[in-house]
Amino acid sequence: MSAPTQGPHATRNVFDTDDVSFEAMGGDWDDVAARIRELGEERIVVNMGPQHPSTHGVLRLMLEMDGEYVTEARAGVGYLHTGIEKNMEYRTFTQGVTFCTRMDYLASFFQEVAYCLAVERLLGIEAPERAQIIRVILMELNRISSHFVCLGTGGNELGATTVMTAAFTGREEILRIFESASGLRMNNAFIRPGGVAQDVPAGFVDEVRSRLPKIEKYLTDLADLCLGNPIFKLRTVGVGHLNLAGAMALGITGPILRSAGLPYDARKAKPYCGYETYDFDIPVSNDADSYARVVLRAEECWQSLRIIRQALDRLDNTAGAPVMVEDKKIAWPAQLAISSDGQGNSFEHIRKIMGSSMEALIHHFKLVTEGFRVPAGQVWQTVEHPRGELGVHLVSDGGTRPYRAHFRDPSFNNLQATSIMCEGGQVADVVVAVASIDPVMGGVDR
Repeated sequence: MSAPTQGPHATRNVFDTDDVSFEAMGGDWDDVAARIRELGEERIVVNMGPQHPSTHGVLRLMLEMDGEYVTEARAGVGYLHTGIEKNMEYRTFTQGVTFCTRMDYLASFFQEVAYCLAVERLLGIEAPERAQIIRVILMELNRISSHFVCLGTGGNELGATTVMTAAFTGREEILRIFESASGLRMNNAFIRPGGVAQDVPAGFVDEVRSRLPKIEKYLTDLADLCLGNPIFKLRTVGVGHLNLAGAMALGITGPILRSAGLPYDARKAKPYCGYETYDFDIPVSNDADSYARVVLRAEECWQSLRIIRQALDRLDNTAGAPVMVEDKKIAWPAQLAISSDGQGNSFEHIRKIMGSSMEALIHHFKLVTEGFRVPAGQVWQTVEHPRGELGVHLVSDGGTRPYRAHFRDPSFNNLQATSIMCEGGQVADVVVAVASIDPVMGGVDR
């Protein structure tokens, strides 16, 4: 079906007399272009990925080009498939947190919160106020850290390494806060159905407050490096354009939708975790291009800092309050506290359940190994993820494991915009457009 190789770097595939394409594989571009000119064809197909440095994760872009211009762009996904949703059907509801936190590895807390809110709705319970405040603080810090990665890697892909170093150094301040609260920098599995795994350590509020000025400094540095930079603006202004009609037709959410003029944010539209009680704004633009999305993500970080400061004051006022529901048939693991070696249950709790109360030992064993039963039903829960609206469709058949857990990850929907953003532009603009989408393939393939 195909003719022999036409030169060392170009392959000519002939399916019929009217359908001719060329595939470029490595080698010097001048040699490839020269060979194509000899063959009298300008239409070529280039694979960008699935291991290209300008893609976010293992993403494959199939570009059909006419010279330097992209005439057709298609996204190929599935290279990072983990089977997380199917695996959750074979684990208890609490163990499911350990799976979903690993989907979008840059925004773990949002997946944990969305999933736990869905479980809590099926159970008909609500986490204590202090647990809700802790969730808000961690989510908003996570939003900033995720946007830092987006802005930093996007700048690096345009050739500005300083942008990436500033962003990742700022993110490091946030990861240290996560480690202080949960013991882990990423994939925390800290949010649990009914609350959080444990209260934040002593001095946590002061630590966060001491790091906020450093985070603000790096955020300011990023704005100075990017937003007023004429080269950066030349590469991003008018690139990756997607208007509101296109965004609505494709189900696009998050900064991409807000850059097209619609101020939709699940924290305002369908509040959860008490967001309706916090004072913050929803940044919006009408420019609908890559530059507008950079501006919006930077502004969202400032709004997150507003929310965090309000939540820290509330955390001070609720010191000593519970962080897990009182129902011992749900609260897992029971009375978790850090022991002297920095791990596991407190010695006092271990001494009680293993030395003085056989009933407590039996209950703890059954709760951890079998899990708690969730009434039959199904629920749809959404949260405002850094990349858009994250949805969880959770189904229970009355057992101790989910009958079905499905996640509507925003990166998956947003990648549909790749073609519209890239077609008609130059191949160099594809990198800018994909960076402005900010997809994380762990969430796409899950």
